[in-house]
Amino acid sequence: MSKKVALVTGGTRGIGEAIAVELKEAGYDTVVNYANNDDSAKAFNERTGIPVYKFDVSDFEACKNGIETIEREIGPVSVLVNNAGITRDKTLHRMDPQSWQEVLDTNLGSCFNMCRCVVENMREKKFGRIVNIGSVNGQAGQYGQVNYAAAKSGIHGFTKALALESASHGITVNAIAPGYVDTDMVRNVPSDVLEKIIATIPVGRLGTAHDIARSVLFLVSDEGGFITGSTLSINGGQHMY
Repeated sequence: MSKKVALVTGGTRGIGEAIAVELKEAGYDTVVNYANNDDSAKAFNERTGIPVYKFDVSDFEACKNGIETIEREIGPVSVLVNNAGITRDKTLHRMDPQSWQEVLDTNLGSCFNMCRCVVENMREKKFGRIVNIGSVNGQAGQYGQVNYAAAKSGIHGFTKALALESASHGITVNAIAPGYVDTDMVRNVPSDVLEKIIATIPVGRLGTAHDIARSVLFLVSDEGGFITGSTLSINGGQHMY
């Protein structure tokens, strides 16, 4: 495989870390983006040897500058995994506009920002792989997550439209909709609530970050080149449609 630069947003922990490590081990020149946690980013870099770049994916100019730096120091991005995301969970009647907008800007707006900054180069080179990380809650909805569900649902539509625009230019665009995965965020759910969640998963367990990472690796590979505009649901059978 000729060297390809792969960029994973929100890539220093959880699912993002697993994706980044999987891509590096497969031979990609992998870099990750992060937003705030410098200590976590430093530990990730020391643990994996993967370069880290700090910028706010909800800010278009920050993304533009971040991509320019990566392309100058590492090379043009040919694989992009939009994984960055946040939660600000509240029921709608208690949700303030800031909690709505921050989630929309970070989870969905970042997909526009990042894709817009790399897609022209991908079109020129007639090759690109984009994977956007959605969620089962963007497919099925979730109590207390109208902001998160709206953003993740938007990712699924964004993916299909961009796939249509990009297919003739050698670019595939797909989404993965993970179910509940054994990450720090899920571990912070109260144990009695988590037990109820696991009881709704037919396979009887949480997913792992590597369940998601292996699927990303296939979608960005040459073998995955006939798959575009798809949303791959990886949720242990929790939601089927």
